[in-house]
Amino acid sequence: MIALLEQDPLAFFLAFFALLLSLALHEWGHAYAAFRFGDPTAERLGRLTLNPLKHLDPWGTLLLLLVGFGWAKPVPINPVAFRAYRFGLFVVSVAGIVLNLFLAVLFALLVRGFFALDPWAVALAFRGEGGGVVGVLALASFYASSINLVLAVFNLLPIPPLDGSKILQSLLPLSWHPLLWRLEQYAWLSFLLLLTVLRGPVQEVLRWARRVFFVFFFG
Repeated sequence: MIALLEQDPLAFFLAFFALLLSLALHEWGHAYAAFRFGDPTAERLGRLTLNPLKHLDPWGTLLLLLVGFGWAKPVPINPVAFRAYRFGLFVVSVAGIVLNLFLAVLFALLVRGFFALDPWAVALAFRGEGGGVVGVLALASFYASSINLVLAVFNLLPIPPLDGSKILQSLLPLSWHPLLWRLEQYAWLSFLLLLTVLRGPVQEVLRWARRVFFVFFFG
């Protein structure tokens, strides 16, 4: 994203707006799914909204811009209130990821559409040589697609408190759940590991996911 700011400031601000929207939709997905399963916690705390300011985590957003992965402010949930505990935990945990994957595909299709409309403008934009309105929109859409793919894949990691850990938890025996919930209080340690020891492997996973995704869409 910082490289995009140097290359095309307008495309950067469009992509940054898409980033804010994507983070908000991710957390709204969790809040809405929890509400549908009978947990009003997120609604009471004002998190059942698409207002990005309610969902942003300053450090998570900054890291997404600087190092390529980050997070939003987790939506508080009370799984005990779910009408179907195990199924509810799975659906609520996967909801934000599904929305990000949907947005990744949508923005990738927009890039294809802009390319079909004016391939020369898109080529110029990706080389940092202008490209006009079509080129800027294509470049911003490409970054928006990449952002959403990163959010989806990063949150699939089975590391507390990321969504992947709760998806895994929903599949594990119920007797393990109290211990797993207690591990949430050590989320700071997980983030420390992600920024140090695990940073390299995580970035490799994200690079691989982007490569597979964009080869599939663009060849």
